[in-house]
Amino acid sequence: MDESGGSGQPRPGNGGTTDPEAAPTARPAADAARPEQQQAQPADGGPAAATHDEGTRPGGDEHAAEPDSPGPAHSGGRTAPEPHDAATPSPTPESGPAAAPPPFGHDPHAPRSHAHSGADGQGRPPQRPKDPGGGILMGRPFGVPVYVAPSWFLVAALITWVFGGQLDRVLPQLGAARYLVSLFFAVAFYASVLVHELAHTVAALRFKLPVRRIQLQFFGGVSEIQKEAESPGREFVLAFVGPLLSLVLAGIFYLAMQPVRPGTVPGVLLAGLMISNLIVAAFNLLPGLPLDGGRMLRAVVWKITGRPMSGTVAAAWVGRALAIAVLIGLPLLTQSGALGSTAEDNVGMDTVTDALLAAILAAIIWTGAGNSLRMARLREHLPELRARTLTRRAVPIETNTSLSEALRRANAAGARALVVVDGHGQPLSLVRESAIVGVPEHRRPWVNASELAQDLTDGMRVSAELAGEDLLDALRAAPATEYLVVEENGDIYGVLSAADVERAFVKAMARPS
Repeated sequence: MDESGGSGQPRPGNGGTTDPEAAPTARPAADAARPEQQQAQPADGGPAAATHDEGTRPGGDEHAAEPDSPGPAHSGGRTAPEPHDAATPSPTPESGPAAAPPPFGHDPHAPRSHAHSGADGQGRPPQRPKDPGGGILMGRPFGVPVYVAPSWFLVAALITWVFGGQLDRVLPQLGAARYLVSLFFAVAFYASVLVHELAHTVAALRFKLPVRRIQLQFFGGVSEIQKEAESPGREFVLAFVGPLLSLVLAGIFYLAMQPVRPGTVPGVLLAGLMISNLIVAAFNLLPGLPLDGGRMLRAVVWKITGRPMSGTVAAAWVGRALAIAVLIGLPLLTQSGALGSTAEDNVGMDTVTDALLAAILAAIIWTGAGNSLRMARLREHLPELRARTLTRRAVPIETNTSLSEALRRANAAGARALVVVDGHGQPLSLVRESAIVGVPEHRRPWVNASELAQDLTDGMRVSAELAGEDLLDALRAAPATEYLVVEENGDIYGVLSAADVERAFVKAMARPS
C-alpha cells in the first residue's frame, strides 16, 4: 500500500532489468491486489499485503480483508503491466544466464529518468503509514483500531428517519423528540454491530491471526483479519462467533424487556434492538460468502474435501445464488405482506425503497462472493513467489569502483545487480538500476557506482528462504526498490527487485486455478 518498487523488465535467463518505465509502481506485490473493500476473514483474503475483505455484511458483518493484499483486497487493485515473460522466475545466482542478454545498464531506448513510483526520485521510499486509517478513530479495543467510516453517518441518518416515522405511530406523544430517540437507537444498533465484530477479532487474536482494523460502515461492519485460519475447524469457529454474539445480545435485550412496561420509550428501544440483533444473526448465518454462514459452509466443504479452494468455490456460488434470491425475493416478500406490512403500505415510495434496498444488498453479496474467489486464488498462488527463485545474480564492488568498471564486471559474470561492499566484503549499499540507466555512457567512467547506491537498512536484508506471504510481509515491512538477499549464514545470495516480485505475482494470478 505504501511500498516503493524497482525498475526495468527482467530479461529471460538472467532476471535483470534495463527499462525503468517498464516496471509497475514501486510497491511490492503484497499490496498490488489488495481489495480495499476488505474482507476481514483470512480464509479468502489477500496476503499480508492483501487484507481480507469480501464485502460488507448487511446488517452487521463483513469478514473480508484487504489484500493488505497484493493489491488487497480487502478487493480492488491497481493496474499492473502485462506479465508476458517478465514475470518468469529468474534463475538462481549460481545458474547464470541462459541466453546472451543485452549488456547490463545499456538500454538505448530507456528513458533518462530517475523517478520511482512512490519514491522521491532519490531512491528513498515513502514513509510507511503508521495507521491503516478508514474514517474516524474511535478507540483500540484489544489493540485493534476501530474506525467509523463516513458512510456510517448516511445510514445513521436513514435509520433515524425511518425509525422516527415508526415511533410517530407507536409513541405519538414524543413529537419531534422521536428523532432523538431514533438517533440513540441507531448508535445502540451499531454498538451491537461492533460487539459482533469484536467477537471475530477476539477469536482471531486467540488463534494468533493479526487483525488490521475494525470498520463500521454502510450496512454493517468489517473485521479485517490478515491471515487465513490454519484449519477448517478454526475457520468455522472464527465465522460462527459473530452471529453467536448477536444472538446472545438479542437474548439480553429480551430479558431486559421483561420488567419494562410495553409502549414506553425503553420498551420500544429494547424491542427494536432485540429484533435488529436477531436479523443480524439470521442474515449472517445464510450459507453464502461473504456472510459468516458462507464461511462456515466453506469450512465444512474444506473439511470434507481437504481443499480450502473447493470450500471457497462452493460457498461463493451459493453466495451468488443468495444475491439473486435477495434481489427478487425481498421485494416479493414485502409485497405479499410476509414481512409484516399491509397492502396499503406496498405502494409508491415504499415499493421503490424496498426494491432499492434489495438491489443494494444483492450487489454487496454478489461482489463479496466474487472477491472471495479472487482472494482464494491469490492465496493459492502465493507459494510460487520465492525469494531464491526471483533473486538476480549480483557482483560485489568497492566504493571507489567506477560505474563503467562495475558494469563491465557485472556483464562478464552475467549478473544483473551491483552490491557495494567494504574492504572486508561486508555489504554496504545496493546500486539502483534506474539511476544507472540515467547516467550517459560517456560519463560512466567518471562516476563511482556507489554514488548511485542506496544504503542498506536491516529491513532491506531478506532471507533467501522466504516465500509466499512471509516474503510479501518482509517487503511490506520495509518498502524499497531492491533488497539484498542473504543466506542463513549471512553470505550474499543476490538482489531482489520489488518489481520482479510484483510481475511474478501478476503472472501467477493470471493463470487459472
